[in-house]
Amino acid sequence: MLAPTFKYELLVNIILVTSNDYLSDNTVELSDHRLTHIRKVIRASIGDRLKVGLVNGLWGDGEITYLDDQRCTLALGLDKKPPPATPITLILALSRPKMMRRIYRMAAEYGIKQLYIINSYKTEKSFWQSPVVRDDTVHSYLLQGLEQCIDTVLPTVHFRQRFKPFVEDELSDIVGTKRAIVAHPGNYPPCPVAVNQPLVLAIGPEGGFIPYEVDKLIACGFDPVTLGPRILRVENAVSTLTARLFDAARG
Repeated sequence: MLAPTFKYELLVNIILVTSNDYLSDNTVELSDHRLTHIRKVIRASIGDRLKVGLVNGLWGDGEITYLDDQRCTLALGLDKKPPPATPITLILALSRPKMMRRIYRMAAEYGIKQLYIINSYKTEKSFWQSPVVRDDTVHSYLLQGLEQCIDTVLPTVHFRQRFKPFVEDELSDIVGTKRAIVAHPGNYPPCPVAVNQPLVLAIGPEGGFIPYEVDKLIACGFDPVTLGPRILRVENAVSTLTARLFDAARG
């Protein structure tokens, strides 16, 4: 197996920067975990060009102009648009913290830009006290997802701790004219394939929503669908449903 010709090819994700990293109009300085990644993982050198993106902005190349164990400066040329968003608004019952960390990363990787994390009867109250509902924690996992998939646009995450007021007061406006689907185990029609249109997708906790919650969603215009007789982990349901509903190659 031949070694890559350029170190650029060794980079499997993207270095994300913010306005706080800028020294001038096109130069940034990094001194945190991104420096460690550049030095220890990429093993880059002065003159190497890396994939760099501005959070919520363009992406392109960054040439290393200075590098030591304290800091790295990059001269940027950002001229590429991020990939298009996947037109799914995800409504997800808060699940176990370990699982939520993976779901945040996964949602960002899939290009989902709107997430509503809601309460369900099966959601343990302690989950709402965990770090996975803190803005800084959520932000870090979303960034990890963006770095993986070479995207720059951060998803927006909304938290709603009361199910009934959310469904009765907000959900209709969120759905609007979009198609709305609730994935739930049971004798329901199979989940459609390659819908490729804006839609709202609701996924409950492991084992699904309780009947009352499913009925409330149906009253808001949601169509219940199933993935079959097997009960999936929430994270697997998120990835399977997203891939099934939206064909990125055609979207």
